[in-house]
Parts: sequence; structure tokens; C-alpha cells
Amino acid sequence: MGVAARLRGQPGVREAAALMGTPANRALLAAAGLAAPEVDDAAPGDLVIAVEAESDAAATAALAAAGAMLEERSQASSRLRRPRTLEAARGARPGANLAVISVPGAYAALEARTALRHGLNVFLFSDNVPLAEEVELKRLAASRRLLCMGPDCGTAYLAGVGLGFANVVPRGRIGCVAASGTGLQAVVSRLAALGEGVSHGIGVGGRDLSAEVGGTMTTLALAALARDARTEAIVVISKPAAAAARPALEAAVRAAGKPVVVCCLGAASAGAPGTWVSTLEDAADAVVAQLRGTAWSPRAFSDPGGVRARAAALGPARGTLLGLYTGGTLAHEAHLLLEPALGPIGGNVGAGRAGGHRILDLGADEFTVGRPHPMLDPEARAARVREAARDDAVGVLLLDVVLGRGAHPDPAGVLAAAVRDARQAAGRPLLAVASVVGTEDDPQRLSAQVDRLRTAGVEVLPSSAQAARFAAFALRPELDPASR
Repeated sequence: MGVAARLRGQPGVREAAALMGTPANRALLAAAGLAAPEVDDAAPGDLVIAVEAESDAAATAALAAAGAMLEERSQASSRLRRPRTLEAARGARPGANLAVISVPGAYAALEARTALRHGLNVFLFSDNVPLAEEVELKRLAASRRLLCMGPDCGTAYLAGVGLGFANVVPRGRIGCVAASGTGLQAVVSRLAALGEGVSHGIGVGGRDLSAEVGGTMTTLALAALARDARTEAIVVISKPAAAAARPALEAAVRAAGKPVVVCCLGAASAGAPGTWVSTLEDAADAVVAQLRGTAWSPRAFSDPGGVRARAAALGPARGTLLGLYTGGTLAHEAHLLLEPALGPIGGNVGAGRAGGHRILDLGADEFTVGRPHPMLDPEARAARVREAARDDAVGVLLLDVVLGRGAHPDPAGVLAAAVRDARQAAGRPLLAVASVVGTEDDPQRLSAQVDRLRTAGVEVLPSSAQAARFAAFALRPELDPASR
């Protein structure tokens, strides 16, 4: 995927792909208009590089560049002498107790099953793993008292070590269980800003609290944190649990014996154990208040003299809202906050009802088959920002930027350039509103990323929830904060 991303930046290249020659990948190439007779003969073990370019010369040059990139990677790999199988890796690291798996979804379950049977906990980064395979893997893990974090687990923190997309945060006394990678990143980054740290952050995959999976890993992780002497309080982060999974979740919260804050976005909390909150920002604030014995109340839809006043100072925005998110939970949170204020919102988040406003989670499976996640390669999102200039109905862009190890080295820089281009091409007012998840210790540095966006005229808010509220008041200044 890294080779494909670099090829797209070659002169004259419109699109590029680098995929193994599996039947599914060949179908993807055909759907993308990149099929060729040679592709039909590719075997699953063959690497297929396909380029669409403005000319034969540009295509030939790009393919030659691809060959040089692959040779460079091959030489680096030979120097590192990486193990090629799980068994070889176990031989090289006999004391290891965790396997990190990131292979195409069609093969991920097999590797994860092998790791679990060898007594290894699993961090399963791969997406597009069938639900039935997930159920089987988690039942196997639970029977052996092992963690199966994922599939589609983007982030975890174990004993101070970040896995996947991980912000640089201190070790501390708050444990997290998260069916959301970017949700976990948002909470731990906020905790760091409040002067707290993370004991462990256990990702469980976005489908763990579905009816089919039943919260198998969520309950196992809650029990593990309840036993951990270093963990003094726990935060649970998820979209709403299915009705069938809710009793197990509530029982695990009740049995924890420690303060537990639950942020199941959009879920009702009446009669449930623990402290339930409605935003990621509130989750971090609430657990810190409990540990410090200070007063806390949910952040209002608009802080008096804050978000609403700042939006009003710009004057009313015109047109519809387009949310382009790299973080699925951030997109879901924005949808929940905005739909009551703005009416039906389309896109691939929530019910996706028809409406002029739209929110897209660009990290969803349908956007990442055969392509890097937008946190790795922000160019696909940048292209959509530029496309918005051609849609006369769009008046507000709502955006997120997620920092950390593993993420693009300068996501705000790419986004800021796209916003500038869109405004220049639009010939009309185009309000851009964003939030940045990260810390000052991240490789991208939080303050530097915020400055890049503000220099491009982007309104940057302290959290995703506040950015969504700002966008709502920009479009509808007459909103009554007390009713939201």
C-alpha cells in the first residue's frame, strides 16, 4: 500500500494499485478500471502493480519507479532478516506473549487462530474479517483466557507500549476498554492533557458488543483491568451495545469494584451501573473528576460565551454540511450531536438517512479494501475536500485529524493544502471546521498541526464534539443550547 501511495504522486499518474493477485483483489482492480489481460493470469501469490496514467510514457516511468521501490524494500528486508512465518518468529522470540497480525482479511483469521493456539495474545489490526470468524476467534481466546484484540483493532496500550495508531501518552492509573481505535486515542489524549496517564488500553474491535459477538472481549478486558493493581478507574468506549450484549457489559461493570465510566455513544443509561456519558471528551473529564474527588457535569451543547459565541462571530454559514472523517467513532459522535440540531444526515454513519447534510467515515471497510487507511494516506480525503468545491450546495466542511505513531507524518499539512485549493476553486464562502486528536509528544506535535490548520483558515476546536457543535451553530445560529 505504501508503494501504491507513492506511485499516485508520480508525474502523470491518475491512479495506482499494488495488490496480491487474489480473486478478490482482481475484482477490485476491475471495479477501479485498472484491469488488464495480464491481471487475469495472476496467482494469489503474485504481486500485481497497476497504473492508470495520462500517457504510455508516464505509465512506463511509474512502473519503473515501482520496481525501484520494491528493490529498495527488498534490500532493507534482507538486512533485517525478518521471520516469514509465525512459527519462525516464535523461535526467534520464545518469550513473546503477543502476536500483532496485519494481513489481508481473508487470511487474518487463520494467522490469529494459530497464534491463539500457541498461547499468544493477539492484536488483530486486519479489517474485512468475516463476522463468523471473529466469533470463533474470540470464543477460542476466552477459553484460553487470552486477549483477541480485534479484528479491525486500530489501537491498544499494553503496559505502556502503544500498538497500531497510538498517541504518545504517559503511563498512569486509568484503564480503558475500547471498541474503537480513534475513540481510545481521543480519550487517552484528553487524559494526558488533564495530567493523567493510562495503565492499559485494551482494544476489542468495533463489533465486539454486537449481538453476534456478545461482548466477549469487552467483559474479559474489564475483568482483567479490575484485577490489575495499577488500574484505579476504568473507561469503556464503544458505540451502543446490542440488546443481547448489554447484560454482560453491565454485569462486568458492576463486578469491577472500581469507578467505571461508560461512553457507549448514543446508548441510554437509565438504571445502568457506572457513570454513563455521551461524548468522548466527557468520558475523560468524568473519570478524572471521580479519581480526584472533584465535581463534574456533562459539557453543555454550547458553553456560554464559548462555542456558540465563537460561531456567531463568523456570521451564519450557508449551504449543507459535509463531514469527512478518518475516525469512525468521531464520525459517529458528530452524527449523534448534529442530527437533532440539523435534521436528517446522509452518508455511511448511523442510519444514513437521505438529507442534504452528509457525514462519511472514510476509514470504513468499503473505503479501505485495497487502499491504506486515511490515517496512513490522507490524499484520498484531500481529494474529497477538493471535490467539495465543485458542489455548490456544500457550505461547511467538518473534519478530524488524528495524530500518533503509525499515522501520516503531516496529516494537517495535507488537509490544509486541500482546504486552500477548495476555497480558491469554489468561488464562494466555504467554512472548514476541525479538531485534532493528539499530544505534544506525538511525532507530528499537536501544536504544530493545529497551527498548520489555523494558518489555512480552518476553525480548530479542542475536541470533535465541540467542533460538531460549532458547525451546528454556524449553520443555525438560532439554536437553543438548552434544548440540545
